[in-house]
Amino acid sequence: MCGIAGIFSLNPKRKIDMPLLYEMTKRVHHRGPDDEGYLAIAAGRPEAWAFYGEDSSAEVKAKFKPFDANCVAQVGFGFQRLPTLELSESGHQPMYDAALGLAIIFNGEIFNHQELRAELIKANYSFVGHSDTEVLLKAYHAWGREFVHRLAGMWGFSIWDQKEQTLFISRDRFGIKPVYYALENGYLYWGSEIKQILAAPIDKTQNKAMIWRSMKVAAMMVYDDETYWQSIHTLKPGYNMIVKAGKVQIEQYYKLDRDSFERSPLSFDEAKEEYLRLFLNSLKLHMHSDVEIGSSLSGGMDSSAIVCMGAPLLDYPLRTFSTYYENDPALDERSYIEIVAAKNGIQTNYCAPQAQDALNWWERATYLNDLPLNSAFVSQYALMKMAHEAGIRVLLSGQGSDEMSAGYRHATYRYFADLIRSLRLGKFAGEIGHFLSAKPLQSMGDLAKIAMSVALPESTLYALEAKHYRFNPFTKEFNKEAKATAQGDFMRQISDLPASRMSSFLYNMVNNTSLMTLLHSEDRMSMGHSVESRAPFLDHRLVEFVFSLPASYKIQPPYRKLIHRKALENCVPQEISERKDKSVFGSPFCSRWMRHEHKDFIQDILYSQEFRNRGIWNLPVVQQRWQGYLSGKNRDAEMLYNVMSLELWHRIFK
Repeated sequence: MCGIAGIFSLNPKRKIDMPLLYEMTKRVHHRGPDDEGYLAIAAGRPEAWAFYGEDSSAEVKAKFKPFDANCVAQVGFGFQRLPTLELSESGHQPMYDAALGLAIIFNGEIFNHQELRAELIKANYSFVGHSDTEVLLKAYHAWGREFVHRLAGMWGFSIWDQKEQTLFISRDRFGIKPVYYALENGYLYWGSEIKQILAAPIDKTQNKAMIWRSMKVAAMMVYDDETYWQSIHTLKPGYNMIVKAGKVQIEQYYKLDRDSFERSPLSFDEAKEEYLRLFLNSLKLHMHSDVEIGSSLSGGMDSSAIVCMGAPLLDYPLRTFSTYYENDPALDERSYIEIVAAKNGIQTNYCAPQAQDALNWWERATYLNDLPLNSAFVSQYALMKMAHEAGIRVLLSGQGSDEMSAGYRHATYRYFADLIRSLRLGKFAGEIGHFLSAKPLQSMGDLAKIAMSVALPESTLYALEAKHYRFNPFTKEFNKEAKATAQGDFMRQISDLPASRMSSFLYNMVNNTSLMTLLHSEDRMSMGHSVESRAPFLDHRLVEFVFSLPASYKIQPPYRKLIHRKALENCVPQEISERKDKSVFGSPFCSRWMRHEHKDFIQDILYSQEFRNRGIWNLPVVQQRWQGYLSGKNRDAEMLYNVMSLELWHRIFK
């Protein structure tokens, strides 16, 4: 796992800025502190020069020259390395094969690289080392751009084809690994993190539509190809970029097949067997590593399944990492974690972040994230910090399971809406009681949300949430400018599928809302501590299979993620598989700290001259809501946190 950086002059007569390439690369030192490399490529000639950097080993320094800031080149690659596969110097990047005329920088892991290597050896390719990077380079040569369809893994890579004078950039199917870029004044700048692109001489005008949208709907911190800056974009998941002859082309190579949704002919028992097979296959692939693997662990099904099925595959005790908050029972799952530990003989590691820790980490974590943080950041930051200090470089994560298998309560609203819309009223009447009895105090609200899901498409539901769920903290002028930037449609990417309401909801969760934001945070907090996070539930074959299953295989009130629970119930303790009270991965930020331990810190900011001069805040509204929160009203807590988070972001990314 690593950090990449690149500059390409679309005009071969104009050279790139090599010191800028160096600066872009060093800004992601945290992603790969163990090695550093650069490659400068001449315009239209079969010439390339490789350089080492400050973080390079003695072996690398003996092989290459020191970085040359005066080198004249059209293409430049920069790289910071965190080796987890092929620890030797044969995995050094940028990797250049003069015989093939190809160069690559690659962030990620290709989990089926051994199978691909075997195919390539049969096709008479030879290998210097055992890295998946070398496999990518030769797979491109053997099969062309279509080779991405053969990959199982997570990636953001760039390949320079010297013969074709073509730059090829690709991002994995679901966006587990990032790629950002800006195209300005005839130069393409790209890298693993936004902060790298900000080092370039580009327009840094803020994207006010993106800021407004993400403040109002927290799950839209990552949206389409947009960022908080108008000129900086993300290469979307499942897309490639091809740069040739001065032209930039972006094309989609992967998307979920909507026509297959809920069309599987398998019985429930057959589906359970196939789910288990696909998950176990994915988990085995994700556990290929030349360094020790650990795992995050909560008391829920996802991480527990990874631990229970993964621990026996290792020849050393699996170490797990968990956070808890002693004074908040909903955020203390140690009793469930210890049940999993007792079953598997794992080594548990705990951290209990305090309010002061959150303040100490907030600025650094915001810088790492490139964006304002959600209130759960303190738990994620603490967990990754703990893993790093324990010497763990690879951590398994349960990300993705909820989004594809209907793990959220809102999925159940869509499930019941589908029953009503298809006139399966008897089934609705027989199941609604099981759902409402789980949280009887929410019954009226739940029924209202079901009714809205019956009547309104997904895009309208998101638009209503953005408009009404949280108060608007911005000035009229900011709102007007944001609307203009969005061209009047803040939710244009939300898809209203002809499939069921629930499939539409899950499809948007995976492609347009929750998952993309969660993966962004997972990548930044893990790589900010030089830890590689892997998500076995996001193997594309497993995701596609789950989307093909009927809704009734995913939800059976009061249970959600039914197929997930039943397929794995013999692998995890019964106390885990039958849980109905699993809480979110969060922190006491909104529920306690802002009102008590963080009160003075927040008030100092809200009443500061800098806050007043920001020019975007509706000061009377924000301060009125703050006083209401201090008096015990919790409805505005999340938006007040968002205000603080965005204000701190402004102060860091001025």
